[in-house]
Amino acid sequence: MQCSFTFRHMDSSEEIKDYAREKLQRLEKYVDAPMDVQVVCTQEKHRHRVEVLLRADGLSVAGEEETVDFLSAIDAVVDNLERQLKKQKKKFKQYKEGNEDRGWRFRMEVIAGEVEEEGREPQVIVSRNLFAKPMSVEEAVMQMRLTDNEFVVFTDSSTGQVNVLYRRKDGNLGLIKPEA
Repeated sequence: MQCSFTFRHMDSSEEIKDYAREKLQRLEKYVDAPMDVQVVCTQEKHRHRVEVLLRADGLSVAGEEETVDFLSAIDAVVDNLERQLKKQKKKFKQYKEGNEDRGWRFRMEVIAGEVEEEGREPQVIVSRNLFAKPMSVEEAVMQMRLTDNEFVVFTDSSTGQVNVLYRRKDGNLGLIKPEA
C-alpha cells in the first residue's frame, strides 16, 4: 500500500501518519490489488477533517469525516471505507459464486489511433494481460458501474464465450459478442 499525506493549515505530523497507516492496513484484506491511498488532513479552528481516497485496480472508494481530533476522525473514516469495501465485495461475490475455476487469460493489445505517416504501420502502444472472469452480463454491468473503466472483458457464464462490455460516448453501454 502506498500512502501519500497532505496537511492543510497545520504542520506535518509523523504521529498522525503512523496512526493512519496502521489503521489503513486493515483495509488490505478487502482488496487483492496494490492500493494507492491519499490522505488529506485539514485543521480549521476547532474542527479536524480527514479525507481519504483509496484507489486499486479500477476501484475507487472515498471517505471524509470531521471531528474534534485527528485520531478519532481517522478511525471514523477507516470504518466508513471498510463498510463500503465489505458491501462491494459482498455484491461481487454474489454474482461470482460457482465460477471461480473457469476463465480465460489472453493478451490485449491496443493499436495506435494516430494518423499514419507515409509507409508506417500502426504500432502497439500498450500491451497487458487480462483475466476474462466468468460472469453474467448483469454482473459485468454492475462492475462497470463500480469502476471507472471504459470496458470490461469477461467470459459469459451461460455461453462460455468471451464478451466485451464497453461505455459508449452517449453514456449507454455496448456489448460485443462473438458470432457463433
